[in-house]
Amino acid sequence: MKPETVHCLRSARPLIAVASLLASSLASAGTLISEVMYDAAGADAGAVFVELYGSPGTVLDGLVLEGVNGGDGSVYQSVALSGTIPADGVFLIGDDVGDGTSLISNADLVLDVDFQNGPDSIVLRDAGGVLDALGYGDFSTALFAGEGSPAPDVPGGWSLARLDPRSDGNDNAIDFTALDQPTPGQVPVSAVPLPPALALFLSGVAGLSGIARRSRHTACRAV
Repeated sequence: MKPETVHCLRSARPLIAVASLLASSLASAGTLISEVMYDAAGADAGAVFVELYGSPGTVLDGLVLEGVNGGDGSVYQSVALSGTIPADGVFLIGDDVGDGTSLISNADLVLDVDFQNGPDSIVLRDAGGVLDALGYGDFSTALFAGEGSPAPDVPGGWSLARLDPRSDGNDNAIDFTALDQPTPGQVPVSAVPLPPALALFLSGVAGLSGIARRSRHTACRAV
């Protein structure tokens, strides 16, 4: 994917961002998986990450990230989270090199988040059940633990990023895009809630969000 395409999908979507803000604020999806890089271009240790997006101030203690093996559906890795989502709504978990540090320099938390390549799934859950899940790869002969249809299994050095981190369509194939230039710790929306008057104004264009998203995505793919 060209840099222009990445920029188009993750950053330069003003119409989509404006039109979807109201819908996002009215239908909060809670804490979500917003970006994952599970396979680095070289060695994975310390170089991969999981990014979450949610309401600022959300306490993550008690939440768990699980790696689910596509071969037999077993949980092969379980990582207990801690900390609080900061003011920008983005919480970045960098993989542990092995000494408590990470090559992901802006990580909010350092843990072993070196999840397997696809077909596999990553599940975010709390004591009450699953909050979000991302499955990636070809599950024609594997067990899927994601949402809807799987996202692709991307090459080393690429990431899977949620197109709109403030909403969850419950379909990984639609919600996520592949990035050849990962953006750990960055999302293209503001964590600041809309003032009521602005939300009312934007309600007139909120219905255009789906059309605009599809049109912009088509244009970007042509870049």
